Amino acid sequence: MTSFEEAETEETVTCLHLTFYHPCQGEKMMFRCLNFCRREQVRADEMAKFGRDSSVCRYNLMDTRVSRIQFSLQFYRKLHTSEYGFEIKNLSKKTKLTVNQTELGYLNKVDLPWKCIISFGDYQILAEIQEGESMDYFETHLHLAEAPISQERWPQHLPSLQPIPEDGISPSIFLSQGKSPTEIDENEL
Repeated sequence: MTSFEEAETEETVTCLHLTFYHPCQGEKMMFRCLNFCRREQVRADEMAKFGRDSSVCRYNLMDTRVSRIQFSLQFYRKLHTSEYGFEIKNLSKKTKLTVNQTELGYLNKVDLPWKCIISFGDYQILAEIQEGESMDYFETHLHLAEAPISQERWPQHLPSLQPIPEDGISPSIFLSQGKSPTEIDENEL
């Protein structure tokens, strides 16, 4: 056997892509302490904290309007599955955190959807989970947005929430004409 054949099987790593936006980034440089465009490993048992206190937070936002610890992300394995996910918890007593349309008060937490917008104050963060298999760690990959995320990337990537029928004709065509779709038996065609 060759060393290639004896080598450990490579695991894919779950990666959390986070794209940051703030309207005053150009002037105030609140993201200057974040490491953009390079993947960073985080141990699975660590909590990734975001805020302005560099002694506690792994990801520092240089803004006095940001709480010492704004929010945290915890990596976990879903019960009775091999799937992994992230839980987001608001750790700010003063500022509510919104994940898509779900508002989180202090110490509230929810599972992070595979793709969502996290917002607080004027901050917008597009979070996208790239699935992997590793149990020991996950990676973060930070990006900086030039324009508001809701305008720049979010709408064009939203999956269609309306089911697409087998015939490919969208029900919205009928609804725009004031008619509702009717079911037809195959034998009637």
